[in-house]
Amino acid sequence: MIKRILFVTSVVLCCFLSIQCDEDDDNIPTKGICDQTTIVKKEIYDSLVSADFTFVDAEVKGDCLTIEISASGCDGNTWKFNLVDSGAVAESSPEQRYLKFQLINEEACLAVFKRIVSFDLTPLQISGSNEIILNLEGLESSLRYKY
Repeated sequence: MIKRILFVTSVVLCCFLSIQCDEDDDNIPTKGICDQTTIVKKEIYDSLVSADFTFVDAEVKGDCLTIEISASGCDGNTWKFNLVDSGAVAESSPEQRYLKFQLINEEACLAVFKRIVSFDLTPLQISGSNEIILNLEGLESSLRYKY
């Protein structure tokens, strides 16, 4: 009898635990999950120089902006990245921010590689707002960041 009670209890517990992971991916907290932090500095934005690259994809997921690029290089492992905001906020509804992506690539090979990097968008949040439009220079369409 005790074995049945333990068995039934363990089955119920396993069923309960298995339904606990039924959350929407967009609501997953991303603090500390993004690869890098977004820089908000007008001086850096104004003088930013980047190596040549092509945007493959850009997507906002939670508080991270994930960017996939392609560029020429030897293997892409030495590439460095920055995402810089101008510090300016366009007073529209929702507000808009302006960003530049920087690739630092000192590899002198002709092969083409892709890399993915993500940036924490929380420094871009505006008090009293829960959504902003991100205008990333070189990207064909704007991105919506809801927080």
